[in-house]
Amino acid sequence: MEITIRDGGPDDIPAILGMLDSCVEWLVAQGRTGQWGTKPLSQSTKTVESVGRYMAEGSVYMAEVDGVPAATLTLTDAPGAYLAHLAPAGEPERYIHWLASDRRFKGHGLGGALLDHAAEETRRAGVSLLRVDCYAGDDGKLVRYYESNGFTRVESFTVGENHW
Repeated sequence: MEITIRDGGPDDIPAILGMLDSCVEWLVAQGRTGQWGTKPLSQSTKTVESVGRYMAEGSVYMAEVDGVPAATLTLTDAPGAYLAHLAPAGEPERYIHWLASDRRFKGHGLGGALLDHAAEETRRAGVSLLRVDCYAGDDGKLVRYYESNGFTRVESFTVGENHW
């Protein structure tokens, strides 16, 4: 199995939405519906707009397994608008959005490879702070996932329902 990471673009939006839908299906099967609900995210106008907006504002990366798009991550210079109430970082930062994979590729290390790529791109840009916000509810597995990939929990916050 060969993992390659390439720049993404507008032509990748259908694949990205498919990955998000795959994640929702996987989460629902585990009874973990608090993060993204129970309906395919591709059916949400807000989600489709968010994917396009972050793509326009930042850099999209696609991880491929043997040439098949399998995971994605978007990197921007700022957190989502829903975090505007939080204090700014006070230094230049990069922010991760929409890390997702086609769950058929679960366990292949694609998320970690994309996070490593985002960290390298952030360093290459001369920025030392790479941030991500994530859902901390249900069983807390997502927080532990990011911590296992080198992130440190800094602050907890609550976002109103249906911000996607």
